This record gives sequence, structure tokens and C-alpha cells, in this order.
Amino acid sequence: MKSIWNQPVQLPQKNRLTSNMRADAAVIGAGMAGILAATLLAQQGLKTVVLEAKTIAGGVTQGTTAKITSQHNLIYKKLIDAFGEEKAAQYAAANQNAIAKYKEIIDQNGIDCDFEQKNAFVYSLDDPKIIQSEVNAAQRIGIPAAFTEKTGLPFGTAGACMFPDQAQFHPLKFIAALAEGLTILEHTMAKEIDGKEIHTDGGTLHADFIVVATHYPFINMPGYYFLKMHQQRSYFIALENASPVDGMYIEAGGDGFSFRDYKNLLLLGGANHRTGENKDGGKYDIIRKTGGEWYPGATEKAFWSAQDCMTLDGVPYIGRYALTTPDMYVATGFNKWGMTGSMAAAMILADMIAGRKNEWADVFSPQRMDILPSAKNFASNAAETVSALADEIFMVPKETLAQIKEGDAGIVESHGEKVGVFRSEDGQAHIVTTKCAHLGCQLAWNPDENTWDCPCHGSRFDTDGNVIGNPAMKGLWGNKKLSRSQQNKEVF
Repeated sequence: MKSIWNQPVQLPQKNRLTSNMRADAAVIGAGMAGILAATLLAQQGLKTVVLEAKTIAGGVTQGTTAKITSQHNLIYKKLIDAFGEEKAAQYAAANQNAIAKYKEIIDQNGIDCDFEQKNAFVYSLDDPKIIQSEVNAAQRIGIPAAFTEKTGLPFGTAGACMFPDQAQFHPLKFIAALAEGLTILEHTMAKEIDGKEIHTDGGTLHADFIVVATHYPFINMPGYYFLKMHQQRSYFIALENASPVDGMYIEAGGDGFSFRDYKNLLLLGGANHRTGENKDGGKYDIIRKTGGEWYPGATEKAFWSAQDCMTLDGVPYIGRYALTTPDMYVATGFNKWGMTGSMAAAMILADMIAGRKNEWADVFSPQRMDILPSAKNFASNAAETVSALADEIFMVPKETLAQIKEGDAGIVESHGEKVGVFRSEDGQAHIVTTKCAHLGCQLAWNPDENTWDCPCHGSRFDTDGNVIGNPAMKGLWGNKKLSRSQQNKEVF
């Protein structure tokens, strides 16, 4: 299940940290946000070190659709209504300038990463009014948006909002080029931050400025980002011999399909759901079935999934990690628009660390106190957390080990403890605790990917309890494997 971005790219391999070290700036996380932040900080003359727990671009960046656009679904009318035109214009300007900054870096460094200028569209199947409202809102804050009924989609629409001169590229080719010139320490997990010191499993890095760019922040307090975000999953296939759409498309509302071309392939995605809420599976089947109807002669060349941090009000958190941490910064919550958001974050944080005023920073401040736009989502997230914590404490498993079929999983009771059991095709039982290693919510099985996922904050674990995605920092305790003969002796 590797994305098309993984296949033709050789990323540089870097050493791990093996002793104590000093730097002007430290960036934690070597995904797109971290690499861009480190690049801009290094350009300012700061000795910058990137810490990466696994490998460069080995996390969520490889699952992106790699659209570089300021068009983020129906965002601008919502922003104007919630924050006013001034802050909506800040958001637009940050993202528009992010597109230009990508082009500048690519041109200056001669990076071959399939960068293309394309128009971006948000379309509706049945409601031209919401599209026209978004066109009007975008135009009010300076984006030359236009209403159109002409698209490259394989079906008719009620209309689309078109943003000109947006872009798309190959993200790992881009990162590979930038990473060559950066000081990056792979396989070096940041475990704790104490003032200006980052403690890792290989030594301590002292830095005057620290940027946390780990997708989901791994420090719970201060900051309390676990109260302000949840995560969502999306699924994608790459089709060969499908008619090109010649642009980037997303359906209005966020529950429909995403389209873009890459060379001779069409990337088709959707089937979104909150992480930890996919008990029935079948998400890839939805995309394959629909894609087969639209493109009957196409052949699937790859399939993969993505995970995104979703903020309460739809705006990323970019700025100081907390009021009490003046030299620690964060970039997170890109709401499915991580490529543009990562560059906007890098530019804003580079300015803040250099002591320059950034004209876009206010709307992204993690300390913003706009209660009304956030209240509904805060209540929803709180309810989800309470429910998952209650399930872990009070839910009595209904299944037994014998009822779990090969290739499936379930929650059973073993010696008074609830455990998650995945039975592999060879009959072996992979047993882990169902209690998330982050804050203790009950995990749920994702049959599309054979993972244990947390519905509270989105941590993910494989069938042996190893961490796949944060905010969890460690694996699940109690993980073991039992053969069929051992299962017969084990009391469940």
C-alpha cells in the first residue's frame, strides 16, 4: 500500500544522533513542514538540525495528493463569516504566497519535481448557490476566482469555483532535493523537551529555537492540542488509461471525491472518515467501484491512504507552541491541505524566529480565542473522547477468540483484561491491549488497513502493537503472538 510518490524516488539516508549536540534551531519532524521550516531557517544563517524518529518523509507526507493550492474547499465564506474579511485575507495571502514560494525555491535550485501550474476547482453536483457564494467571498479578499460550468470531470456538475494559477508536484522528489543540503538526524526520536534541550534516545540536542513539526504535536501540556484536533483518514487509487481532468478538483463539503492528474495517471480519492471509525471497512471498494463506473477502461496501478489533522475552526495552528514557551513553535492542523500549509507555516515561523513581523500570522495563532467557530467541533471531539474512554473501561467484549476468522480482528477478554486480537491468514493470533498508549482511549480495528486506530486523537498501531502514527509515542503493551497450538492452551 505505497503511494505513487514512493516508487521512483531515492531519499537520502542520514545518520542518527549518538552524542550531545548544539544548534541555533531544531526542527522535530522531517516531513514537508519540517523540511521547509529547516530550509528557510538555514537560509537565515541559523545552524539548523532536524530530528526524525524514523526516516525522511516516511510519515503522512507520502500520502498526500500534493496539491499546492489556496483553494481549500468552501473555506473563504466560512472564514469571512467567522473571523471577518481582514483575517480571511491573511489566510488567502499566506497560501497564495506559499504557491509562489514553492516556485521560487524550485526555480532557484533547479529541482526536477514535476511542478506544474494548474487551475483548482471546488465543484457541487446540485447546488450552484454555494459555489457562487464561495466565488464572491474569494473575490472580496483578492483571489481572482471564477464560476464555471466547464470542467474536465467525467460527469456533469451544477457549477465549480475555479482558482487560476495553482500548482501540483511530486512531493518526495522535492523533499529529496532539499534534504541533501540539510543536517538531518534520522532514527532519532525526540522524547522530551526541557526548556531549550531536546532529549532523544541517542543524546541531547540543545537549541535556542525549537519547531515541533511532527504532524500531531507529541507534547500534551502546555498547548493542549489533544483538545483542539482530531484526525481523519482518506483513501486513494491511481488509475492508468483514465481520461485526464487537467486540473485539481474537490467536491464541495468534503465528503465527495478528489481528482488530479500525475503524468499518465489519474489520482482519485475520497471515502473520508474520522480515524478509528471504520469498523465495516470497504473504503477502497467505494473508490474502485465509482472509479470503474467513470473510467471503465482504466487499470489500477497503486492504492494508499492518508491521515490529516483537523482543527476546531478549519485553520491550522502555526506559531508559538504555548504562551509559556516563547522559543518553542508549532506547525500542525493543516486540514487536508498540508502542502500549501507547510510552506505558509515555514514562512511564518522563519519570520517569528528572526524577530520579523509576519502579516499573516494572526489568523493562524495557536492561542486564538475565537470561541463560536470552534464550539460545535470542540463538543463533538469531547464527546468522542468521553465515549472511547468509557468503552475502554466499561465495554464488555462480546466476541471470543474462536469467533475471530482468519484475516479479521476483534476485541476479546483474556485473564480479566480486554485485548485486541488479529488472526492472520496462517491462523496465528496477534494480541495487543486495546488501550491507546496516548491517553487511554479504546482502540478500534480498521479492516481496510489491518491497524488498530484511536478514535480520540488518531494514533495508529499495527497488529503487533507498534506505533504507526502519533500522537502516541510508544507501542501497545502486552503484545504477543500465539500459534494455533498455543491458542488452545491459552484461557480466553
